[in-house]
Amino acid sequence: MDGSFKIGRLFGIPVLIHFTFLLIIPLFAWIIGSDIDFTIQMVSNTFQVDIDDSLIISGYIPYLLGAIIALGLFVGVFIHELSHSLIALRAGIRIDSITLLFFGGVAAIEEQEPEPRTEFIMALAGPLTSLCIGLISAVIVYLIHFFITSTAEAGILIYIFGYLAILNVLLFAFNLLPAFPMDGGRVLRAYLAGRMPLHKATSIASTIGKGFAIMFGLVGLLLFSPILILIAFFIYIGAGQESAVTRYNFLLKDVTVGDIMARPIVDVQPQMPLSDVLALMYQTKHLGFPVIDRGVLMGIITLTDLARTPVLDRDAMQVRDVMTREVITLPPHAPVMDALRIMTRQDIGRIPVMSDDNILGIVTKSDIFTVIELREV
Repeated sequence: MDGSFKIGRLFGIPVLIHFTFLLIIPLFAWIIGSDIDFTIQMVSNTFQVDIDDSLIISGYIPYLLGAIIALGLFVGVFIHELSHSLIALRAGIRIDSITLLFFGGVAAIEEQEPEPRTEFIMALAGPLTSLCIGLISAVIVYLIHFFITSTAEAGILIYIFGYLAILNVLLFAFNLLPAFPMDGGRVLRAYLAGRMPLHKATSIASTIGKGFAIMFGLVGLLLFSPILILIAFFIYIGAGQESAVTRYNFLLKDVTVGDIMARPIVDVQPQMPLSDVLALMYQTKHLGFPVIDRGVLMGIITLTDLARTPVLDRDAMQVRDVMTREVITLPPHAPVMDALRIMTRQDIGRIPVMSDDNILGIVTKSDIFTVIELREV
């Protein structure tokens, strides 16, 4: 994920932190520190315990406690995502990474649709983990007085663990809302997928998820809560993207790149002037060509490559000067969904189809979406 950096590995899974995670820590510290009296009373009333706040409210301690609680919450979020990942690994699904974001965590699961029963267990594992963390934190609240004699020091620990208990129980409840692609939405999809085709189940869960996203957005606007608005945005976008991917998987499940590739191929040679390539694009209406020299694929040149070249230089420059030399290729038996995933990840529009070092054809993103539109008729 763009804007993320790796901090380590756990159970073989890369753990990343997004830059937004670093922004939320001081924000949480300020929010909690600025409203310390209210949150002390909230923890005290929730657990029916007296809290000595003499240390809690002194100096910069409220803001320091806010940062500690924010870090503790995100440790809980990480464990929440790790529980999803461990269930997935046990089911034979690869986990590419776990990323901590401003609104929580995201486990990047291998792009395959798990069985409904597996997804049901995976989806429930996260919220149940958050509930367990919340209950353990609540138990610690009642045990602190048995180990800490100073009421002021005990008050700090009661406040921290009490606050974390409340947040993790709220995280449990929030994640069980049927707002796909949140955990509750995945539970709903897994339930529906046991009774109808997966793409239909995903469409229903996605529609419900978008409805919740709109509701979150409206509430966020009314409460002037930018965090809730951002969560609504990510849920809405995520629901649409996952629904689209599932629909594409269904429509293209038995299609290979060899079935839809364009041929015969229009190719260019490395020594062709760029002005001639542009003229060929106008003539053929193609925006990219493989570069072939003596039957060998040397690279690929696209309109993007030409656009990066100053107009005055195009007559003097040749294809070899600007072409992309590291070309991604696929065999003709490769699934079309693999081509679409590669194009999306690499931000490219076409992939040559090769067999035994011979170029057979080329498949473009527009070819793929044309097939999708035809199959939806």
